[in-house]
Amino acid sequence: MRKALLIVAIAATVSGCAGPGTDDADVRAVAEPDKLQQTLYYGGDIITMEGVQQEYVEAVVQREGKIVFVGSREEALATYKGKADEVDLQGKTMLPGFIDPHGHFMSAVQMVNQVNVAAPPVGTSTDIRAIIEKLKGYQQEKSIPAGEWIVGWGYDQDLLEEGRHITKLDLDPHFPDHKVMLIHVSMHGAVLNSRALEWAEIDSSTETPPGGIINRLPGGSEPAGLLMETAYIPVFENLPQPSEEEMLELMKPAQMMYAAEGYTHAYEGFTHLENLDFLMKAAEEGAIFIDISALPAFTETQEWMDNPRYVFGEYHDGLKLQGIKFTQDGSPQGKTAHVATPYLTGGPGGEEDWTGETTQPKEDFIQQVKAALDAGLQVQIHANGDATIDQAIEAVERAGITAADDRRTLVIHSQFQRPDQLDKYVELGKSQTYFTNHCYFWGYVHIKNIVIEKAEFISPVKAAKDKGLVYSNHTDFNVTPLDPFFVIWTAMARESRSGEVIGPDQRVDAYTALQGLTTGPAWQLFEEDRKGKIKEGLLADFVILSENPLETGVDGIRDIEVLETVKQGTTIYKAQ
Repeated sequence: MRKALLIVAIAATVSGCAGPGTDDADVRAVAEPDKLQQTLYYGGDIITMEGVQQEYVEAVVQREGKIVFVGSREEALATYKGKADEVDLQGKTMLPGFIDPHGHFMSAVQMVNQVNVAAPPVGTSTDIRAIIEKLKGYQQEKSIPAGEWIVGWGYDQDLLEEGRHITKLDLDPHFPDHKVMLIHVSMHGAVLNSRALEWAEIDSSTETPPGGIINRLPGGSEPAGLLMETAYIPVFENLPQPSEEEMLELMKPAQMMYAAEGYTHAYEGFTHLENLDFLMKAAEEGAIFIDISALPAFTETQEWMDNPRYVFGEYHDGLKLQGIKFTQDGSPQGKTAHVATPYLTGGPGGEEDWTGETTQPKEDFIQQVKAALDAGLQVQIHANGDATIDQAIEAVERAGITAADDRRTLVIHSQFQRPDQLDKYVELGKSQTYFTNHCYFWGYVHIKNIVIEKAEFISPVKAAKDKGLVYSNHTDFNVTPLDPFFVIWTAMARESRSGEVIGPDQRVDAYTALQGLTTGPAWQLFEEDRKGKIKEGLLADFVILSENPLETGVDGIRDIEVLETVKQGTTIYKAQ
């Protein structure tokens, strides 16, 4: 992997985050009142998300994409009757549009040309044979010729009946002429067959890079197929991509995946330069109709840092470059998260006394974080293990940043967090986007791999809120599905696949869970005065739901449906 950051090159000019912006709608409201696009909503539960506890209003009016009235139905009708389109919610519930706190938007674009090999409930694969049959069926359906790629997503060895990783020996007899790659559910690695390994120039003489994993066949150095972390990154970066024209055509269905789930804002959470340039092209072409925040990757700072083409902190046609993304460890389910005490079950390749590894040496990482902060960039750090979280804390401390500086350094996942680390977050003004979906998908894996006290404190939403920390809660799409109600449910229930409760004292109420998809991520984006609440002056981003999540109880949350999604006053999704 290339040197992650040229410290001496960091001198970027970073603009402040955009607020609501200048709008002439108020002027035209006086001069041309009949030509304005205005909508009056009433007749349902309208939850503003503005207070520390739930607050309702009777009516909301949007004018050309901005909220101009929040209050009583009587006053709204007296002022706007006949001047605005009226929407009677008929008892349904309206909230601010959901904000994706962390995910990978380009996965939505790319997965159109990949096959789902995930286990239930995301997919149907329960053993190695089922995955191979899925790959065969996809190859035949798409008529993929010999020599080309067959790529599967959602692969999770922990959920296979065999209880082991697939190897090239499983794949090669069925795909002797195709390059096959199974992307691990963590998105931090993949299994490759022999043809794909040859393409990647990985063989028995290839040394395992620092911070990476190349699993070997028993008794020798021949690669078995699994690549993780820094061994996988160059493979992913060099995969062939669809043409720009094809990618632009996929932008609408990709965004509709989000709109159909009530999201009006998406994250591209580790943006390689090729994808960054594509998203900028898509914005220029008018192909973006939800907001998208991009995090350029720390591995390519030589190309984008101090480059006037890449302006941070302001929207351009729906796209904003948010900050820099550092990935400093791996995934807990892949046992590549860096933890302070060894995994109880050893490493992913059978290593003893395994604590995982960081992506790069601590001192390099700390210097790079300081350089990025000195350049004015918002820093977002992927850190899952408590040992890596310690490094993320030390990096901000040594940069001289405290809460008073309001830099909102974000720790992505922050899963195996210790209670003492929460106090450091408060002191340093750090924030975290949690991942409570892990409780369901891999809770039992964590209990097996990590001491139970750490496993039960995973994504400690309640403890963070009790400390006064702003938090959000994400899907890491496509690691888990975009479904926001599943996120809300896992924050409330914290149930595993087998029904165990993972950390009962960290369960939260529905309003707190909703904050993780609305006000929390808005604040982390420096956009609390732009979105995340139903409040005068903010964007008219709404989601209309079949039920009120504050009233269904935890057992009814997952049955809620998105009926309509509104982005800046325009309906972008409506259920049929």
